[in-house]
Amino acid sequence: MTTSPLQPRRVFLCSATAGMLNTAMLGYDSSALRALEPPGKQTEFQLACMTLPYAGFPLKRALTGIAAAGYRFVAWGTTHQETAGGKRIPVMPADASPEKSRELAGECRDMGLEPLMMFSTVYPEAADGLSVLTQRIKQAAAGGIGQVLTFGHTKGGNRKLWVDRFRKLGPIARDHGVLVVVKQHGGSTGTGQACAEIIREVDDDGIQVNYDAGNVMDYLNVDPIPDIQKCTDVVRSFCMKDHRNWPKDQDCGPGFGEIDHYRLLHPVAFTGRKMPLCCENIFAPIVARPTTANGIDALARQVREYLQTVIAGVQA
Repeated sequence: MTTSPLQPRRVFLCSATAGMLNTAMLGYDSSALRALEPPGKQTEFQLACMTLPYAGFPLKRALTGIAAAGYRFVAWGTTHQETAGGKRIPVMPADASPEKSRELAGECRDMGLEPLMMFSTVYPEAADGLSVLTQRIKQAAAGGIGQVLTFGHTKGGNRKLWVDRFRKLGPIARDHGVLVVVKQHGGSTGTGQACAEIIREVDDDGIQVNYDAGNVMDYLNVDPIPDIQKCTDVVRSFCMKDHRNWPKDQDCGPGFGEIDHYRLLHPVAFTGRKMPLCCENIFAPIVARPTTANGIDALARQVREYLQTVIAGVQA
């Protein structure tokens, strides 16, 4: 077959025209040009289930169910009902020795679950906030747990006090190889942007942001998708929950609500970091919650499968 002498020129003109069209459409917008750049190294999303959804059952049953639902990682909730009709017992008391945390972490690993996060169970501005958070850091370090989660009161917090305390806690956290992460919880720290502004003022690598899209939408009715763009640089983990405003205003498990998790995770999909995604709420909205641990197991599995699909799509 003979090649026409006009063919190279046609190719050149087509390429040039396409280039001009692309430039015109982009309007020389540097952010749009950056969007065309190849992504960095994939984020290693660590998909965990909190024990929190199993609060009405013994901790050991929670761990068994989470492992059976296919999770490799776990985040410790706050309390569990260890006996029928009994009061709930803290997973890790605030004054417990670091050795107790090491023992519980070992039990988790024996069941095939790597613990990633634990609740501080104290507001940063509380009278004992500094001492409790310091002890939590020591507990986390002893258990090989990378993150301690804290958040403010739903009515707001004392920003000046937060900054002061976090500046004291940052070096302690770094010395122990632990991150203190702050999530949104209504009030003056109800958005990722608000939390990020505090963390940037603290300016310590030991204090970072945990993103809770469900809380952002629930407490302040703010769309989490544009909000996460304002704090991506300091996000180091997620509390995974969803939210619906219709037909009922209610938190729920990922995939059951109105939040687009593809858009939520996309900004942090290529950070090259390890990033825990800890499922705090796995329940379906509107309908009654399961009354059996087996019913919770089924929801845990469904949420895991959904998020694994989202992660694969976002990083494809």
